[in-house]
Amino acid sequence: MVNRPGRGASATAVSPVRRAAQAAGVVFLLIGVLGFIPGITTDYGTMKFAGHDSEAKLLGLFQVSILHNLVHLAYGVAGLALARTVSGARTFLLAGGAIYLVLWLYGVVVDHDSGANFVPLNNADDWLHLFLGVGMIALGLALTRRPAGARR
Repeated sequence: MVNRPGRGASATAVSPVRRAAQAAGVVFLLIGVLGFIPGITTDYGTMKFAGHDSEAKLLGLFQVSILHNLVHLAYGVAGLALARTVSGARTFLLAGGAIYLVLWLYGVVVDHDSGANFVPLNNADDWLHLFLGVGMIALGLALTRRPAGARR
């Protein structure tokens, strides 16, 4: 960005919440792409579009499917798009975190060997989703808090 005359450096600086949303977006894009790379994703030949019978595992740990990878790519695109504004970045982190908490709860409740496990999810995914949900919400809240003396 160009720093126009009469504007301070803060006018062109990227806010911390926008940086966090951008970073999350890039990570989700990277994870989505890595999910399609044999070797990084073990048992790649068993990957299905969706369903619990996809035995492919990202980094040999996180159960993935084509749908799962596409969701990561979509999350990444959403993160980068919404990071263009402070309110968009905050919304991405808070809403995205809430979605991950719902996904964590779903993973805890659903039988991992049932047809209802369409994403698919395993225990490693469940713990990661809990961490992501709490982390994204914490970032969204912490990086947009107003200082104690600030006016509304």
